[in-house]
Amino acid sequence: MLDLNSDKSIYVQISELIENEILSGNLKEEDQAPSTNQFAKVYQINPATARKGLNILVDEEILYKKRGLGMFVAEGARKKILKKRQNTFFQEILPGIIREANRLEIPTEEVLDYILKFKGRE
Repeated sequence: MLDLNSDKSIYVQISELIENEILSGNLKEEDQAPSTNQFAKVYQINPATARKGLNILVDEEILYKKRGLGMFVAEGARKKILKKRQNTFFQEILPGIIREANRLEIPTEEVLDYILKFKGRE
């Protein structure tokens, strides 16, 4: 789902939506990705905005174009997305969590215990 009221650009949300579909297994290697026109119709957005989101994934070699047929999931796309998102987690998300835990004076052991308990529930 796209959040048209989000601070995040619509085209970025579109690229993340496709990535999420690949990560969840709903889109597999060589599957056809939704077209710009499909995004435009479903979400009532400009096709150029949808195209920009899809082109991000083409530039990252997660999708590739077949002339006259559309865009398809590239071989190794899931691994590329995992690596990209893992890097984001370790470089952007985790440091913020650690800073907040320090600010709240939560001992590292307690954070680790909570992570292990939470992970066990999944």
